[in-house]
Amino acid sequence: MNRKCSAAGRLRSLRCAGRGLGYLLATQPNAWLHAAATALVCGVGCACHLAPGEWCALVLAVMAVWMAEGLNTALELLADATNPAFHPLIGKAKDVAAGAVLLAALGAVVIGLLIFGPRALGFLGANLPRVPG
Repeated sequence: MNRKCSAAGRLRSLRCAGRGLGYLLATQPNAWLHAAATALVCGVGCACHLAPGEWCALVLAVMAVWMAEGLNTALELLADATNPAFHPLIGKAKDVAAGAVLLAALGAVVIGLLIFGPRALGFLGANLPRVPG
C-alpha cells in the first residue's frame, strides 16, 4: 500500500491543515473579522430560513474569502522567509495578494446584499410607521 494514501497519512494531513487554520486565526487580525462576519452571516441566514441555493451562494462567498486570506498569509510567510528585508517585487506580490482578499470580500458583500437586501428592505418597510395622508 502506498504510504502517501494511507489513513495515517490522511490524518497527518488533516492535523497539518488544522494547525494552519489555527495559525491563521491566532495571528491574523483580518481572519478575526472574517470569523465574525462568517458567524453573523450564518446566524442571520438561519434566522431568515434561506433556500438551499442561497446557502450555496453564501458558502461559496465565505469560502472564497477564507481561501484568499489563507493564501495571502501563506504568500506573506514565504516571502518573509525568503527575504526578510524589504524588496520591491515582494512588496508588490504582497499587495496583489491583499488585493485578491479585498476582491473576494467585496464579492461576498455583494452576494450578501443580493440575498439579505430584499429581506431587510421588506422588514424595514413592514415596520416603518405609516404617515396619514
